[in-house]
Amino acid sequence: MQTEQNIPARSRSARAPALAALLAAVAVCTGDAVARVFPFGPRHRAVNDLANQFVPFHAHLWDLLRGRADGGPLLDWRAGWGTSFLPDYGTYLSSPFAPLAALLPRTDVEYAVYGITVLKTAVAAAAMTFLLRRLGPGGVWWWAAVLGAAYALCGWSLAEGAYNPMWLDGLIALPLLCLVGEWVREGRRPLLGPLVVAVCWLANFYTAYMATLGAALVLLVRLATAGPSGRAPVRTLLRAALTTALGVGLAAPVLVPVFLGSRHAYPGVVREFGPAAATDVLARLLPATYSFATPAAFVCTAVPLLAATLLFRRDLPGRERWLWPGLCGAVALSMQWGPSHLVWHVFATPNGSPYRQTFVLSGVLVLAAWTAVSHGLPDRRALSAGAAVVLALVAGALPSRLVTPTSLLLAGAGLTAVAGALLLPRRGRYRALAALLVTGTLLGQAAATTAHADRERAARLDDYPPLGPEQERRAAALAAADGWPAYRTDPGLPRFAGNDPLLLGGQGAAYYSSHTPAVLTETLTALGGGWTSRGRNLLSLDNPVTDAVFGVGARWRDGAVARTGTYLPLVTVRPPGPPPVYGPSPFRNQELLLGARVYAAPRAGACPVGTEVFLWAPDATGRARLGARTADLLGGRPKRSAAMTSLGVQRTAGARVEVPADGRAEVGCLDHARLREAVTSLRAGAATTVHPTTTGIRATLKPGAGTGTVVVAAPRVAGWTCAGSPAASYGGLLALPVPPSGTVDCAFRPPGLRAGLAAGAAALLALTVLVALPHTRLTSAIRRSPVRP
Repeated sequence: MQTEQNIPARSRSARAPALAALLAAVAVCTGDAVARVFPFGPRHRAVNDLANQFVPFHAHLWDLLRGRADGGPLLDWRAGWGTSFLPDYGTYLSSPFAPLAALLPRTDVEYAVYGITVLKTAVAAAAMTFLLRRLGPGGVWWWAAVLGAAYALCGWSLAEGAYNPMWLDGLIALPLLCLVGEWVREGRRPLLGPLVVAVCWLANFYTAYMATLGAALVLLVRLATAGPSGRAPVRTLLRAALTTALGVGLAAPVLVPVFLGSRHAYPGVVREFGPAAATDVLARLLPATYSFATPAAFVCTAVPLLAATLLFRRDLPGRERWLWPGLCGAVALSMQWGPSHLVWHVFATPNGSPYRQTFVLSGVLVLAAWTAVSHGLPDRRALSAGAAVVLALVAGALPSRLVTPTSLLLAGAGLTAVAGALLLPRRGRYRALAALLVTGTLLGQAAATTAHADRERAARLDDYPPLGPEQERRAAALAAADGWPAYRTDPGLPRFAGNDPLLLGGQGAAYYSSHTPAVLTETLTALGGGWTSRGRNLLSLDNPVTDAVFGVGARWRDGAVARTGTYLPLVTVRPPGPPPVYGPSPFRNQELLLGARVYAAPRAGACPVGTEVFLWAPDATGRARLGARTADLLGGRPKRSAAMTSLGVQRTAGARVEVPADGRAEVGCLDHARLREAVTSLRAGAATTVHPTTTGIRATLKPGAGTGTVVVAAPRVAGWTCAGSPAASYGGLLALPVPPSGTVDCAFRPPGLRAGLAAGAAALLALTVLVALPHTRLTSAIRRSPVRP
């Protein structure tokens, strides 16, 4: 039998991370299987942003990588009638793991996203385990694996990251950035350090920012406990700042457009931070608890137990005994204080969960636990005192409603098992028994927490149907009807998710992103469109007038694709005159954008017979009725706005619309004959050829187009230029004066791309100089190793 001493060094260094990754994957899959959740049972995972954003965006990435998308990495022609894509890429898809979605068939995109989620969790476990072995090689290898897996299986990962898989890149980033801190402290790897920082920030800048703050705190503790004295700490911190700046600079070509995309986005509701009750915070340290508005701070019971023993370990240096527990306490308290809460969240309180930095707390708890293990296991006195601390935390959580008998049973069983393992003799078969007890605690608590979170999410969050035969049938029908760019094909209603055009195909108004442009939301709202998520989740607008203006020639309606000939090309010419100025009536606004009166006025509250009746009641919730025809409305600002909806053709004179008594309501009577006349008139002067590209749009006008305004049926989002000048706006749409040449050539460049490329090039040049010229005074200062203790 091989001992640890006669196993090759390379094998010894790899087996702990490999075991941690395996434990993490097994725990997640076991928990999902227990809950009978996709892909292990009939219950689906399609909740909130997982269904609305992550799955559709990965489907769109599949199309991009396979060359089947309408648009490219800078401009997306599918969603939101044409929007900037680079900010979305940098927010949702820039992870190195995201392209793996293209390895499976497109219809299996949900399987791909689930596989990526499990893989990220496993990689986070391996990364933390590697860091632990790097920080304290004296500890037993399987303890490093268990603690690394415990970090990856923290409550934040299982409850929050599971349906926000882009955040899991931050879970990976924290140990990697701490490793960079070690390189900086030792004056090593000046090239690899900035590259790792760049990859972390590119993968997910939001959680990478939090991970960077956490890694900086860890570096400060490392300098205080094991670092040099005198001026060396200052030089180390300067090196760390430079390494971080270079890495962020390398990522700037994506980060700057993401930042500016957020500035141009429709604003969310500003929230005031309110700290969670202390009992609830303590309750979330226990396994199998759930709450949307409290920190998911659970991490395997072995972690807080070992971290608590540090305070009572007289065999450890005094600074390590106090600074690591002190860091854990400081991070925990910072989550509850308003100013530090803002620092953690890039100075803006999130619209959703207010404790998105909780994984950093889990990370420093694991580092504290490893500090205890790497110096040898605690004695009975320290273990008893540490167990008393854990029991006191549990007692403090008892008044919370979040505590369940299951969570208490799991915590008690875990504490008993881990304490028992630590008390066993440290030789022979007892080592194997101790490993089984600790590993079993980890797997049992993590799997139970996963299953509990699966059930609670399905019960508390918005859920959506999983991809299945019905969605595949709709996607096939949309593909068969697709006529882009001659006309748009809208995925229609009822909606499946927030980004149906990206998921199902076609080119529609529906769009949901953190970067939904304000001009798009405002234009859609002025025209009677509906939305949820406080204006960032735009719904398809099923209306013949807007379909005509935006060139929608086919749309999904009533279980099939409905075609219409009443639509305009993407590029039209409007007569000379000022652009439309929208008012309070969406019916009048539609007429202003179209340039013709097409709605008849209701007479005595009823529409003329033969016209189609449309109702606009953005704040109404309930059922509207016109005779036997009904429509369900779901409005109520600021969270939702109900879309304009059709109640069918007026067939009985004097019949009035019955509307739920909530807020404003307006009825419009659409005369289809007038609409056809208006479309025919505009078609006469429309472009003869239209070519949307991955970076813009080109069109050829009819000879003798004269003067007036060229209008492109796309929102005038920031970044458009035509003939080298910033594009104009025509009722929120892209516009420009009729060019004398008769050729329309508009280009799109996401705001900040040029500045980001310049910053990236500067960072690359600086990094090249620092690496290639090692004998300059600056580089010598950067690379000088401090005096080791």
